[in-house]
Amino acid sequence: MAPTHTLRIVIVAPESLAPEHDDDAAVIEAERSRSLRIGLLAGGYNIVAVLPTDAFLPDRIAQIQPDMIVVDAQSGARDTLEHVVMSTRDERRPIVLFTDDDDTSHVGDAIAAGVTAYVVAGLAPERIKPVLDVALARFRHEEQMRRALADAKTQLHDRKLIDRAKGLLMQRQGLSEEEAYARLRKTAMDRGLRVAEVAQRLIDVADMLG
Repeated sequence: MAPTHTLRIVIVAPESLAPEHDDDAAVIEAERSRSLRIGLLAGGYNIVAVLPTDAFLPDRIAQIQPDMIVVDAQSGARDTLEHVVMSTRDERRPIVLFTDDDDTSHVGDAIAAGVTAYVVAGLAPERIKPVLDVALARFRHEEQMRRALADAKTQLHDRKLIDRAKGLLMQRQGLSEEEAYARLRKTAMDRGLRVAEVAQRLIDVADMLG
């Protein structure tokens, strides 16, 4: 992830900041969205694109490869978030939502789905950078925990494979546990494989032969 001051940000929001003047609600929303963008630029962030919520959003995000996604959803936050979360399903990124939607009943679901920060109601431009800094720190912490958990699961899986392969060698070739492991380890070194990969191949062959 890039340093905070060079973060490449994609904003998911209506692109137009020039609504019809007789639409008071749209004027207020446009002003709020403009304030958000001013706060991002003042914080030193690099806004690389403003994307609408549509069927092309996943492809556009995949092409741009931003460091963070900021969602500006004045209303209908739930629908917008569904599109954004789907867009980051294969490659996780911090997602920060700014919304005026006061229906917070789905905040828990949004956080569980991958939203890093959920900010309701207006926010002064000077407060935007601290919010994003905290969101980024939280995202990095969660990713470290996620990787640690994945590594632990992999190690446990590998250990089970190796133990089963050792058992096969001990049973079929009369080796001790130490000799069985040494056989697996030597084969792995000779073939440039991990011990667990050799164990898996041995198990696959044993399963085929019955």
